[in-house]
Amino acid sequence: MQRDVSAHVALDVTGPAELVFAIAISRHHAPDETLKVTVDGAPVPVDELPDAHGTRLHRVPCETGHLELSYEASVSGTGDPDVATDTDLVTYLRPSRYAESDALAPTAVAEFAGVEPGAPLLTAVSSWVGTRLAYEPGSSLPTDGAVRTLLARRGVCRDYAHTCVALLRALGVPARLVAVYAPGLDPMDFHAVAEAWVDDAWHVVDATTLAPRSTLLRIATGRDAADTAFLTVTRGGAALASMEVTATADALPDDDLDRLVALR
Repeated sequence: MQRDVSAHVALDVTGPAELVFAIAISRHHAPDETLKVTVDGAPVPVDELPDAHGTRLHRVPCETGHLELSYEASVSGTGDPDVATDTDLVTYLRPSRYAESDALAPTAVAEFAGVEPGAPLLTAVSSWVGTRLAYEPGSSLPTDGAVRTLLARRGVCRDYAHTCVALLRALGVPARLVAVYAPGLDPMDFHAVAEAWVDDAWHVVDATTLAPRSTLLRIATGRDAADTAFLTVTRGGAALASMEVTATADALPDDDLDRLVALR
């Protein structure tokens, strides 16, 4: 499979700042890629920092001005699957900031009691979340977690993913959030999905069903959106001026939601 992705981000930096981007395809692939960052048209240095689960962060120290980042990458074939350590399987059972599995434990037990473990449980959780939430861009806040999402009954991809992660953790299934490029997604943007550890492997759970799971490309992986945001401002200030994301694949296969799919 051939997949091509890009991200173009423009920011107005209001003072000396340090910005950390998570926009590059993870180390599970060896993409043909370019990354360019300028401030007021002049190139600025970029440091690549390795993060957990193959995530590649790019740190940009810069002065006041108009910053533009351009990332383009092409991937042929599939990448290596991610693995899990014993510590990972403990970490991704714990409640986290946006995936409050402790608060949702009574709901999870009541709704999914008796569901067969493994693929049937992933399908059940994905279907339950997908039918109870309405996908409405702009309907949620960046600080919303799974509990608030279920109360509001609406959200965007990260809200769907946080809810799936929280419910699965409450049911004893290690689960985490993954930021991805998603060929076929409409409207196009960065996308967020859940990933659950069943049958000794990580498998995708995407209750939005907005893009074929087999085409997704991993960017960043963590407990929730706090670990996977495309931009973190660690010093200074910056305002988003514009952003454009693209992701295409030479084929968009049908997605059998009852089948386990791993990010490759």
